[in-house]
Amino acid sequence: MSDTRRSPFARPRTEDGPRASFRQLLPFLLEHRGVLVAVAVLSVVEAVATLVQPLLIGEVIGRVETGAALGWLLWGLVGFVLFSSAVGAYQHFLLQKTGTAVVYSSRRRLISRILHLPVREFDARRTGDLVSRVGSDTTLLYAVLTQGLADSVGNALLFVGALIAMAFIDPVLLLAIVGVLAVSAASVGLLSGRIRAASAAQQEAVGALASGVERAIGSIRTVRAAGATDREEEAVGAMATDAYRAGIRVAKASALVVPVAGIALQASILVVLGVGGMRVASGALSIASLVTFVMFLFLLVMPLASAFGAIASVGQALGALGRIQEVLDLPTEDADDRVAADASPVEGAPAIAFRDVRFSYPAAAVAAREEAAQRAQVAHLELADAPAGDGEVLRGVSFDVPRGARIALVGPSGAGKSTILSLVERFYDPTGGAILLDGVDIRDVARERLRASFGYVEQDAPTLAGTLADNLRLASPDASDADCDRVLRAVNLGDVVDRGPLGIDTPVGEDGVMLSGGERQRLAIARALLAAAPILLLDESTSSLDGANEQRMREAIDAVAAGRTLIVIAHRLSTVVDSDAIVVLERGRVIGIGTHSELVRDVPLYRDLAKHQLLV
Repeated sequence: MSDTRRSPFARPRTEDGPRASFRQLLPFLLEHRGVLVAVAVLSVVEAVATLVQPLLIGEVIGRVETGAALGWLLWGLVGFVLFSSAVGAYQHFLLQKTGTAVVYSSRRRLISRILHLPVREFDARRTGDLVSRVGSDTTLLYAVLTQGLADSVGNALLFVGALIAMAFIDPVLLLAIVGVLAVSAASVGLLSGRIRAASAAQQEAVGALASGVERAIGSIRTVRAAGATDREEEAVGAMATDAYRAGIRVAKASALVVPVAGIALQASILVVLGVGGMRVASGALSIASLVTFVMFLFLLVMPLASAFGAIASVGQALGALGRIQEVLDLPTEDADDRVAADASPVEGAPAIAFRDVRFSYPAAAVAAREEAAQRAQVAHLELADAPAGDGEVLRGVSFDVPRGARIALVGPSGAGKSTILSLVERFYDPTGGAILLDGVDIRDVARERLRASFGYVEQDAPTLAGTLADNLRLASPDASDADCDRVLRAVNLGDVVDRGPLGIDTPVGEDGVMLSGGERQRLAIARALLAAAPILLLDESTSSLDGANEQRMREAIDAVAAGRTLIVIAHRLSTVVDSDAIVVLERGRVIGIGTHSELVRDVPLYRDLAKHQLLV
């Protein structure tokens, strides 16, 4: 499939992707050091029991040749075989259990970091790629433990023990096979770098595929309505092809390891049979010693084969770990916070104040917004404000929101309204100026306390999969069923509660698909009302409501707003006419502040917006 079929929304990536070292893998393993020590001990015990077996077999053959009684030898051999098998089985169980635990702990660590990343990272990254790192990338860490690394101590003992035994049996025969094994080991060492690079590229391709699938499924109704199903299938299929080709490169690199180990064993056997046969014929070596030597040869090659497999699996794991570590190395949202303790509010200060605030979105976030615009969807509506010609979204914005007042923000699309609420919530920090909460710079207020001060209703009113109650309790986990029912009926969602026998436990479906757009918006407002924060931030919260429901909603907001501060991004004239003050924005600047009648008289832009009922 040609590159022309690649999705236009796939991000470019490097060929090898992020890289990791074995040292970065150690913390994941050392979390389970106790079990790994037990595995190593069992590995040593199994190795000793295995090394004894060729010696016993050689002794049995020698006694058979001389006609001597076997006595306890045969039973001892059987006992050692059974014992080493039992130890190996328990060791295998511990390895599988520990491998699963490593995957679990790495996923928990990665999930924790992702959920604490700054919002700018989500704006700049693909959701599907982050999901892929939690899913498929962490799974590759499992192979590190289950394919030879954890039992390397026992394998090393087995290798050294077999080497020493073979040296005692016949040093000449041992020297004949050392060269073959050395060439094999060197070949695998060279291949390991190719495996790591190919695996990293494969995981990048899988991440891009997961992102493409997530995007297509998440907008399936839009895709179907636009008649774009076949085009999306082709675009996502191109990503699947990329992942397939990357997987083939990994398979090619890994496949070379298998014949190297096989060739080493076969060549060693041929050398032993040829040279050993001549030495038996010359009387320098007995048949029993040759058989024992051959058995030790197998014990020598087994750890090598295991080591070769471990090199391949570790190479793949390090490729995946590079992508995991890339996220773990990202700073959390509060990494650079300067707050040591919450500052005291300033008496008489406005609830919120903007002081010459300037802001520009990071380049990566702007690229993500442009990418979203290409596919006619806005994945992050706080990025809906278009940058001004010089790249700034806000350019010297100043206004006050008195405590207990209702302030409306109006202006054309892209004027900076949604960005103002994003800055208040500290999804981003201003690039210039300051935002004050009760007279204190919000950067000097602990984020938890800051956000507890706000009830925030986003423009797209996201709904979580689950039930009505799950959505309501997102910000109020201790709310009672009665409180949940009360706020739902206050925002005119009583009919949804009464649709079936489950009441507030009625499922809403993935992304609230079982609710209408207006119902999702009302549910988001109900969630903010239930939290009863002192300041409400409403981003065009009535835009999806009809006239009757809008009136009911305004009554509910009016009731709960008593004694609270409101900042409302206005979509309809009815939302702003009774505001204490209206802030008019245009291209990131405040061009007017006043009441409805004052602005109609003094600000031409507002007059024009009012004439069109603010529907911009």
